[in-house]
Order: sequence, then structure tokens, then C-alpha cells
Amino acid sequence: MKDELISKIILSIADDISIDIGELKSKLYIAMNGYNVSLESTEIVVREENKNEWLFKKFIMTKTVQGLTERTLELYGIEIPKILRKIGKPVGEITSDDILYYLAVRECKDKCTKVTCKNELRYLSSFLGYLFVEGYIPTNPVRKIGTIKLEKKKMKAFSDIEVAKIRQGCKNSKEKAIIELFLSTGCRVSELVNIKKADIEVNKVIVKGKGNKERIVYLNATAILAVEAYIKDLPELKNPFLFPKMNMTTGMKKGIARGDGYLIAENYEEGHMDKASVEDLVRRLGKRVGVTGVHPHRFRRTCATMALKRGMPIEQVSKMLGHEQLTTTQIYLDLSERDLEIAHEKYVL
Repeated sequence: MKDELISKIILSIADDISIDIGELKSKLYIAMNGYNVSLESTEIVVREENKNEWLFKKFIMTKTVQGLTERTLELYGIEIPKILRKIGKPVGEITSDDILYYLAVRECKDKCTKVTCKNELRYLSSFLGYLFVEGYIPTNPVRKIGTIKLEKKKMKAFSDIEVAKIRQGCKNSKEKAIIELFLSTGCRVSELVNIKKADIEVNKVIVKGKGNKERIVYLNATAILAVEAYIKDLPELKNPFLFPKMNMTTGMKKGIARGDGYLIAENYEEGHMDKASVEDLVRRLGKRVGVTGVHPHRFRRTCATMALKRGMPIEQVSKMLGHEQLTTTQIYLDLSERDLEIAHEKYVL
């Protein structure tokens, strides 16, 4: 109960204070040490049909205080209630068999991919794991279920010819800046759209990765020139983001559909480009130049592969990408047998 009260206090004042949330939480625990906290309520128990919803709200409140990203909280808010509705039981009665049946239905009847099933199991595991640790349920049924194994495929990076075609196909400074940022930094699309102009310092950019962890990525000469040219083309805006959100209602009238209207100030609004807009931009660019399979993540894979081929140690490649484990980085690399043969001749006696 004390933990719940502290979480509520932090959530109620988080937007009005500048102190670190973790530090504030620690100070509240110290201040309340020795006090017993109980909830005054006219209700004897939480009604059974509302219990799932009540526990889920407590879970989200806790995760918000812990600093999970808005995107993660949004996914939890959509997926977990949907899963619980389909299982159709109070959380304290859910068994591992219920979860296995749910996953079987999702794969066989709903035709969901293993990736989708694995993600849904992860969301459910996070929720039930929290309830188990907090003592709301006697066991965590997900622990009896093995992980869903996915076939590990080493995805293809762009070839040098494909990269050259994409670069030549850029019609304006905005497209050029996006492509060169992807190729130079290997950043995720979510990181790219959140870059602010103030985050750029000549050849350095601060990006926020998963879990709001900041890291520095670097721009090569081509990317520096592309970003500088793009910023010069931008009109004067209060919007701090490097790639501000487009107002398509006014923009379509000014020629955005033809690619020549993005420089007009009234075509912008608050916030930044969303992921879907960037994905659509690079997809159309790929179609324009005849390169198939163009999407933001492939630029990330290309950056990692090219860096390793040119001699960057894999540990540094991993740090550049913001990975916590080298095994994750290895999945990104697209190295052919010929690359291995050349490396063997170079390094092995």
C-alpha cells in the first residue's frame, strides 16, 4: 500500500518538478519509513469482474513511475487488456494451459506469426510477473511456458550499387538528410524522428534509444553536409525537432504530394514526423529508383555491416547501434562467405 501511495504522489507531481523520479521515490520511502499506510474505503473488496482492470491500472501506474517509454506503455495499454479479454478469466485463475491454448488459437486460427505470438507472450509475462512479485497472484503461469523460438535469419544489407541508386534518387534535402543519417549512424527510425536540432553538434548527435537511454552517434562528412543543407532549407519554426510533423491538410495544397512543398512554414505543425511517414518516404524512394525491400531498419543493418567490413570491431558496432548484447548485433550483420574468406586470408596464419 505504501508503494502504491508513493507511485500516486509521483505521478501527480511528475510534470511540475525537475527532480529525478528515482531520487524522489527514494526520498519519499525514507520520509515514510516507520509509518503504516492503509486505504480508507467504503468498499469491502474489489468486485471480481473489475479485478483485472484494477490490477492492470496498478501495473501501468508502476511502469509509468519506473520510466518506461510512452510507446511501451501504449503497447501495454492495447495488448494486455485484449489478451485478458480473450482468455476470459480473472488473472488469479489463469493457468499455463490457458495461455498455451490462447497462443495456439492465435497461431492456428488467427494465422498470427510467431513474432506476434512471442510479443504477446512477452506483454503477458511482464504483467503476470509484476502481479506475482507484488503478491497479487500465487504463481506466474508464464514461467512454465518455454520461449517461442524464432528462426534467426541474417537479413540482407543494401549493396554498394543499391546505396548509390538510393542516394542519387533523393529529390530534396529532406530525403537526402534522412538517408545519410540512417547510413552514417545506424539509428532506429524512432530515434531519428525524435532528434532535435539542439541535439546536433557538428559531427555528433544525441539520440534516445530503447528505455529512453541516451547515446551519442556520429555523422560522416556526407551526413554533415546533408543535414546542414536541409536545415538551411527549413523555414523559421518554433518546432524544435529536426524533422517536424507535416500538416498534410495544408501541405497537399502546396505541393507535398509532388515533393516540392515541404519548405513552406504553414505546412508544419507541433511535434515530429511519425515512424509511418519515414517508412513511407523511404519506401517511395526505393520504388522510384528500382530498389526492392527499402525500409528504415535495412539502413541500420547496412550501416552495421559496412562498418564491420571496413574494420570496426564488433564491440564498437554494437555500441554504435545501442545494443546491450553482441548476439543482437550479430543478427544485423550481412557477411558473405567471400567476406569470411578475405578476412581469413588477412588475419589467420
